[in-house]
Amino acid sequence: MKRASSSLLQIQPPTYGNLITILSIDGGGVRGIIPAVILEFLESQLQELDGEEARLADYFDVIAGTSTGGLVTAMLTAPDTNNRPLFAAKDIKPFYLQNSPQIFPQKRCGLFGLVAKTLKSVGGPKYDGEYLHRVVREKLGETRLHETLTNVVIPTFDIKNLQPTIFSTYEAKETTSSSLDARLSDICIGTSAAPTYLPAYYFKNQDKQGNTREFNLVDGGVAANNPALVAVSQVSKQIFGRNPDFFPIKPMDYGRFLVISVGTGSAKAEKKYSAKSAAKWGVLGWLLNGGSTPIVDVFTLASADMVDFHLSVVFQALHSEQNYLRIQDDSLTGTVSSVDVATKENLEKLVQIGNNLLKKPVSRVDLETGLFEPIDNGGTNADALIEYACINIFNLLISLLMNIY
Repeated sequence: MKRASSSLLQIQPPTYGNLITILSIDGGGVRGIIPAVILEFLESQLQELDGEEARLADYFDVIAGTSTGGLVTAMLTAPDTNNRPLFAAKDIKPFYLQNSPQIFPQKRCGLFGLVAKTLKSVGGPKYDGEYLHRVVREKLGETRLHETLTNVVIPTFDIKNLQPTIFSTYEAKETTSSSLDARLSDICIGTSAAPTYLPAYYFKNQDKQGNTREFNLVDGGVAANNPALVAVSQVSKQIFGRNPDFFPIKPMDYGRFLVISVGTGSAKAEKKYSAKSAAKWGVLGWLLNGGSTPIVDVFTLASADMVDFHLSVVFQALHSEQNYLRIQDDSLTGTVSSVDVATKENLEKLVQIGNNLLKKPVSRVDLETGLFEPIDNGGTNADALIEYACINIFNLLISLLMNIY
């Protein structure tokens, strides 16, 4: 796939290089600020190596994102009028700081406020989504899925069909009758429609042959809050389908993949729920408990962790663990673990958590406890990202040379 060029290089299809590079971004509402900080650092390292015009879309064969990660994915890959990424990574954090308070307006506190919030949660979503819909449409305009500057994968869940709908540029460009080639704005609104927080989203899309398909979407986190495995599967599908952009590789050749998966943090280490308390919950207890929404926490964390478990085991079993980097903080406590507390104080705390995460040691999930444990001699996450930036540049050089000769 032809990409927009950076200051020195133009990324070639992965068949010309050694690696298939994947960037994955989890869902998590306002906690999207955390990967925004991580990605700003990664892009800055690429710019040090390849000039200030370098952008993440220039270096990854696939960028995948769910929910808030889907919005970040679209912002990083949608083209501007010069056919360059609409947003640099450094622009994502200011976008969240500016718009989150309007997307998730904070209600009054106190007993009356708690009662009002509880009643609203029972009767409908906490937020009407109107501001989110407006700002997403304003930023992304009429850009469609096939127009992104690199391949993207954005999971959603169709509540009418009760099955995932994966918006993938690979699928969108396969045929002229692809109904998945929707506007990025519609895709982002759909993947962000978190149950109990934002309303489900309905839209129609018409393909080039005039056929219309209806979508009834909720948050992609229902299916894949961590979309890394979905991205790997989409690439594998292209390889098995003999896409000319890919060398034929063995099904288990994970050494060809370079995956960076960025989480939005979790409160797993806080152990906020217990079976004793949950045994007494009814519908209301599962929907609202201690200021959070347990049912949403459960399905998003379970989804993200199962993906990490799978990829960690497979990459380690095939002696390619150095090709998989998961950056996640599972020690969030209090309001920073929420998806919708958009006060200035909380948003600033999330920025600091992202900065602190760069300084933390590279960790892998412990398959027994589910917690992230530092690996021996792994350095910090910042060190790993610097190394990955160098690997990406080296892979591009190989791509360029192989394409020339």
